[in-house]
Amino acid sequence: MSNVKVGLVQMSCTGNKEENMAKAIKGIKEAAQNGAQIVCLQELFTSLYFCDIEAYENFQLAEQIPGDSTEILSKIAAALNVVIIASLFEKRAQGLYHNTTAVLDADGAYLGKYRKMHIPDDPAYYEKFYFTPGDLGYKVFNTKFAKIGVLICWDQWYPEAARITALMGAEILFYPTAIGWATSQDDATNTEQYNAWQTIQRSHAIANGVHVVSVNRVGLEQNGLMKFWGGSFVSNPFGSLLFKGSHDVEEVSVIELNLAKTDQYRTHWPFLRDRRIDSYQPITKRFIDENE
Repeated sequence: MSNVKVGLVQMSCTGNKEENMAKAIKGIKEAAQNGAQIVCLQELFTSLYFCDIEAYENFQLAEQIPGDSTEILSKIAAALNVVIIASLFEKRAQGLYHNTTAVLDADGAYLGKYRKMHIPDDPAYYEKFYFTPGDLGYKVFNTKFAKIGVLICWDQWYPEAARITALMGAEILFYPTAIGWATSQDDATNTEQYNAWQTIQRSHAIANGVHVVSVNRVGLEQNGLMKFWGGSFVSNPFGSLLFKGSHDVEEVSVIELNLAKTDQYRTHWPFLRDRRIDSYQPITKRFIDENE
């Protein structure tokens, strides 16, 4: 299909998993009503962003994938004829957990999952305490409406992840996200951080000639210390913004993408043609020290 409508569900969350799931389903239904064919939810949408602290009781939030949440969303996908991209906290085995996104096709079929590869460990983002790095590699999913690639939050800062997923044939890169500002920060710092976040992802669109869809949460969490900055957006294959969400309002948005633009931009700006793959071996090193 040349034209595909994507839905972005940007929402705030509470500590009640059932409430969050109900809100997400409401958003999916609204997006579908407005013509969305692929709907992306934000990172870890069934809970508050719990990685602000290292607490063993938070492991109780995890679930199997496929499991209860994918079963619920599978029925919604089939009833609405939409693809759903759902970011969940996966319990793989006792003591083994991942930050994982499941993809459900428009007939409700579970197409598989992607496990987050890059795991941050920063103040208020202690993800290494909870998540084992992904071991499934980068993934693409052949959905009814498009061949999509899914990466998760911290993955969005790494051009290698976007490149590999695009080289695997992804027509759209989706990034479920949970990122915010410390409420103690000044406006200039907030603006700089958001612009960097958006710019790096738009650069992935340009370098790879694909649309990028990034869906973030909103709302105050962590006892008011963190404001998740929303700002969900869609970029065309040359980095132009097709949509940008607000920083503090829950909203459901539907944007139409023309996937034929990939061929147009890749033909006129042939970055893939001119790649010198014979010269890229050093990229597999952690750091290049002339003295080693």
